[in-house]
Parts: sequence; C-alpha cells; structure tokens
Amino acid sequence: MNTFPSEITTGDRIKLYRTRKGLSQAALGGLIGRSEDWVSKVERNVIPVDKLSVLLEIGRVLDIRDLAELTGRSIALTPNGSPEHPSVPGIRRALNTIPSHLGSDLPGDPLTADELTQRVGEAWHAYEHDVDRYAVVGPQLPILLAEAHYASRNVAAADEQQVARAVISLYHLLQVYLRRVGEQNLSRVAADRALSLADQTGDPVLMGASAWNLCLVLTSTGDVGESRELALSAMEATQPGDDASPELLSVNGALHLACAVATMRDGKAPAAWDLLNSADRVAERAGVDRNDWRTAFGPTNVAMHGVHLAGEEGDATEALRLADTIEDENPVLPLERRTRYLVEVMNANRMKQDDYATLYMIGRIRKTSPEEVKFFPLVREALRDLLKRERPAYRAELRDHAAHVGVLAG
Repeated sequence: MNTFPSEITTGDRIKLYRTRKGLSQAALGGLIGRSEDWVSKVERNVIPVDKLSVLLEIGRVLDIRDLAELTGRSIALTPNGSPEHPSVPGIRRALNTIPSHLGSDLPGDPLTADELTQRVGEAWHAYEHDVDRYAVVGPQLPILLAEAHYASRNVAAADEQQVARAVISLYHLLQVYLRRVGEQNLSRVAADRALSLADQTGDPVLMGASAWNLCLVLTSTGDVGESRELALSAMEATQPGDDASPELLSVNGALHLACAVATMRDGKAPAAWDLLNSADRVAERAGVDRNDWRTAFGPTNVAMHGVHLAGEEGDATEALRLADTIEDENPVLPLERRTRYLVEVMNANRMKQDDYATLYMIGRIRKTSPEEVKFFPLVREALRDLLKRERPAYRAELRDHAAHVGVLAG
C-alpha cells in the first residue's frame, strides 16, 4: 500500500472549488481581499497559500468546512505535525510580558553594553550560519530578551545608544525567527517593537532596517499594500545623499527590494521591475555585497531578487536564465537568504516540470540547511508533485527527501 500522498495541489483544489462555485478569479480575489493576479498565481502553484487565516477565508467563500478539502491533509503549522515549534511557548511568554518587567527576577548584575552586544551578535551568527539554527537559537531567545531589557533599564547614559542598537537587533532576530517557524502574529509584535524603539533613536539606519523587517512580515501575511506603503515611506526617510554611509545605502537598497516584492505580489509587475532597477543603482553605489543590519544587500541579492520577481510572474524560463548568472554560495549572504534563493530556483524548475532539476535543487537545499528545508511550503508541494509521478531512477532519493521534510511517512 502506498504511504505517500497522491492528492492534487492546494492551488488545483482552489481552482476546482472556485469553478464549481461559478466564481471568476477576479470575483474570488475580491471576496477575500486579494487581486485576480494573486488568485491566478495560487492556482498555477506559483506561490503557496501557507497562512491559516487565508485558507479559512477561502474556505468560507467557497463553502468548505473542512480545510483538508483544500489542502488534501490536516493542517499542521510545523513540519513534525505539532501545533508550534518547541521554542515558541517560551518566546511567547517573554513577548507577552511587559517590557519594563522583563528580567526583573534575573540574578546578578545586568550585562554591560559590550556584553549584550556580543551576546546578540553570537545569537545572530548562530542563526545565520548554523545548519541546526532553530534548535540552537530558539531556546536562547527568551532569556536573552529578558537580559536585554534588564540591561537597558540599568545602562549608563554613555552606553544608551549601544544598548538600544543591541535590543533593536535582538527584536529583528525574533522577527525573522518567528516568521520562519510560522508564528506570524508574534513576528509582527517583535517587528513593531523594533520599529518603535528605532524611531525613538532618531537614527535613519535603525529606522530603515526596522521598517524593512516589518515589511517582510507584512508581505508574508499577504498585507502587500501596507508593506509597499511602509517601504516607500521608509525609502524616502532613508534617501541616501552623496555622502551616505555604507550602512544607509544598504538599508535603503534593501527597502527597494522589499518594496519590489510587495509590489509584484500586489499585481503591479512593471512598477516592481522599476523598483528592482532602482535597487540595482543603489547596489552600484554600494559596490559590494554587505549584510548591514542583516539586510544582505548588494549586487548579488539584487540579482537574486530578479529571479524571484520572474518566478512570481510565472516566467520560469526567465527566472532560470537569470539564475545562470548568479554565484549563489556567496559567504556574505546569510544562510536563510541563500536557502530561500535555492527554493526560488527549485520552484522555477518545478514550473518547467523538470523533475530531475527540481529534485537536484531540493537536494542542494537540504544539504545547505537540513533543518530549514522543512519550513518551506514550496518544497513540500514540490515533493508531493514528484511523489505522484516518481520514477525508479530517483525513487529512493525522492522518498528520502520526502521523509526528511515530513510529507512521507517513514
């Protein structure tokens, strides 16, 4: 008896139920607050629907009571089927504690500004480079957040700016960590706090980096119009002059990229490509790839975003043509960015129905980040597609990847 799924994709199912309901793509989009272009991309499996609230809204409009009818499987927020990542409860408790009370029960003296900066930097380094980063970093975050606020309440005036930068950087880490493990609401809380703290400093670099972080959350939750408006506002506030610092150039360029992605998902493709061209001009000024405030901005990431935009448009041929020009093992780029790019290339091969290339890219993703590969809906959908038409030549490899990701019972 087969132990692997043979269902059609979520996009296929949405199209089937929409057609049965007698709705056009534009009509369905209007009823759920999305564009016709977004519905088209979902139904063509160009982009995944991986947010529970969106699936619930689609189910409501299409009169579907059991979301398994849309997804072909029971809803699980994490690859192992548990309701949340093991690290989330502790992080949630910390974020739900009044910041002025965090760390009040910690023994000993508060961390110095240098110690806090080092601790946050070490956590970031583990997240960006450790292949088991979720298991390594997650347990650290609640206590580190408590220590950061304890330090900020006891800091000497001369060190206030340094501590503020460390606390903001920590909230940036919380944002990206929580977003990747599927905790969008908590991720939004962390991003909002970072932006509020950054705005208080009056530093355009901190403000721009924090706005960029919030844009990522908004885009991932489908609030693309809000993301685009925030990015445009922050781009204006961080407009680099002739004597702009490398940090300001990086942050401003990263905002261009975030705005381009949100604009493409908002169905405004020409404007998205214009923004990418503008980002390319900022990258020319920057000259090299950088990772200021973990924005990973520079010529390489701009080129990677070209692949992303082409894929979002459904133009797999153009996406792969652009990918042929990119060195994707650039050590300046953090692990997450390199992994996400590999997923985008994998998806382009999937759209071309090149099973061998798709499977090869899944292997590269898994080798690059064995833990990260489990958190990409596009990878899981690709594996389900391949399992439906598996061939003897790659059956063992395919099933090994599928079992690792959690779409095939062991």
